[in-house]
Amino acid sequence: MNPLWFFEDVNLFKILCPHKFKEYKKGHDFDAYKKQDYIYFEEDSSNKVFLIEKGKVKIGYYNEDGTEVVKAILSRGQLFGEKAILGEYKREEFAQSIDNTTTICPISVDTMHDLMRKNETFSFRVYKFIGFKLQKLERRLQLLMFKDTKTRLMEFLDELCTEYGYDCNKTGDKVIHHPYTQKDIASLIGTSRPTLNILLNELKQDNVIEFNRKEIRIHKNSA
Repeated sequence: MNPLWFFEDVNLFKILCPHKFKEYKKGHDFDAYKKQDYIYFEEDSSNKVFLIEKGKVKIGYYNEDGTEVVKAILSRGQLFGEKAILGEYKREEFAQSIDNTTTICPISVDTMHDLMRKNETFSFRVYKFIGFKLQKLERRLQLLMFKDTKTRLMEFLDELCTEYGYDCNKTGDKVIHHPYTQKDIASLIGTSRPTLNILLNELKQDNVIEFNRKEIRIHKNSA
């Protein structure tokens, strides 16, 4: 099972997208974005939530000195802008496409509330997903604030292992198939791509990991 599409056996896109509900399908369109296009900015009105049908979206904010802080990089099947459901009035972050073929399903807050009122199980799953995601973002921000770069990388690898990893039957290694580029990972752990590459190669030389573009293998004796 691919956690990119599922949260506790729930396909979020199939459950949440208004295209799946006959009464909401008419007049509902997908929005297309190119790389670096913004879906919304900080301080924008918070009146929709969004599902990613295709592509990748970066969620972040800017510090007072203009430094960008990346909170999350999301991909197909994932939800963002969900704090609008909880009563957020203005956005506290930006959402930006980082793929040339990003397609988004926008859902108005009124539609979401309507769906949640009509389906208690649906409502419970949405709130549980939001809670899970907020906890994950809080952990990542704590890492950025209090841990050194190598520790941030190791804890991020552990997180990837939980979300995307499986045990290799032949070797016992942890194998991680993930959706991130090295640039994505560097942004998420708050470092530069060259520094990330140095750390990954150090771990490889120490026989802790093997890695390529879409796979990281954590050796059994190191896991």
